[in-house]
Formats: sequence, C-alpha cells, structure tokens
Amino acid sequence: MNNPLTQTQQNVIQSIRGFVKQKLANDFTGHDIAHIERVVRLAEQILQHEPKANRFIVIVSAYLHDVIDDKVVDDVNQAITELRQYLISLALTDNEIELVFAIIENMSYRKNLSNKKTLSLEGQIVQDADRLDALGAIGIGRTFYYGGNKHNMMHDPSIPPRTLMNEQSYKQPNTVINHFYEKLFLLKDIMNTQTAKKMAEQRHHFLVQFIAQFEKEWVGES
Repeated sequence: MNNPLTQTQQNVIQSIRGFVKQKLANDFTGHDIAHIERVVRLAEQILQHEPKANRFIVIVSAYLHDVIDDKVVDDVNQAITELRQYLISLALTDNEIELVFAIIENMSYRKNLSNKKTLSLEGQIVQDADRLDALGAIGIGRTFYYGGNKHNMMHDPSIPPRTLMNEQSYKQPNTVINHFYEKLFLLKDIMNTQTAKKMAEQRHHFLVQFIAQFEKEWVGES
C-alpha cells in the first residue's frame, strides 16, 4: 500500500478517532462516527489506486471532515480553533495542519455550488469517499434520517426540485425526495478519481431504481 503509516502516525490516527467519536457522539443527522468510519474505509479503497497520495493526510482528513461542519456544530469558528489546538497538541506539523484544513474547509457539496474549489489529490479522495457514502442504500437511509431530524416534508409532488442553487439557497429546507434530484443524482458525474467513478455507478443505479419505485407507490401503484 502507498505511504505505509509509521507507528507514530497510527497512534495519532487512533487519538483522532477517539476525538471524533466524542465530538459526534450526539449526532442524529447521519454524520455520526459510523458515517466517518465508512468514509475512511472508502478512502482507503480509493488510495489503493492512487499511489501518489499522502495516505496520512487522507485518513486524518477523512476522520475530521465533519467536526467543523455547521450541520454538526453550533459554533464553527470555535470548532476550528479547538481543532487547530488539538492537532498542534498531537505534534502535527504546520504544513500537515494546513493541508488538512484546506481539505475539510473546502470539500463539502454546498461549498462547491457557486465556485468549485481546487482540492489536492488527497482532498479529491476524501471528497469522493464522502460523496460515495451519500449514494446507494446507505445514502437513501441517511437522506431520510437527516430529513426527519430536520423536520423536512418527505415528499410533495407540487414542489419541483430546484435546478440553480447557491450556498445559501441550498441550506433552505426542501422535501426529502427533492434532495435526490438536487444533489444525489448529480454526484456520480462529479467524482474526481477513476476509482470513485466506477464505485459510484452501482450505487447511483440503486438510487434511481428506488426513486422510481417510491414515486409509483406514492400515488398508490404497485
């Protein structure tokens, strides 16, 4: 495997995992430690085909990608300050810390709506892994889970999906089913790596089949 981790790096990652598990312990939006662990495993799979990537930066960023997200924390600036201090305490170099923040502050779907951010190869891998976890059966479960948590309506055929969104309009509530059209169906075609593109195909197909069946059942068809 590319860039095998040193024992020190493995110890740092274990510490970070504990930090993240504690930070997300009360999350009920689908951004919990189970989501994080899946993103890490998906990133590991992509890494097998990206020998030039820095594995340590990928894994650290995959673990940390949600701990400063406003979907999860109430005070983003405080979360950023706390995370920087924590990474300093783990003896990450200034360069490593900046590489991680360049990823986790710029990889979200919302942040790339109006202006596509330029990500490092490591950032592209983490972004792909996170987006893969929004697809397939897990993606369906997480979408309904998040929508219920936010008290969003499940479906209303009279409300059309939005086609042009910026960062602010994306945050406005909409129906759970519209989220498939506004985001999830689009992810397959914006994966960065060839590995993720291939992995996304089957998961995307599953989403399409599900929505077709859902919409039939919604009107009482078998």
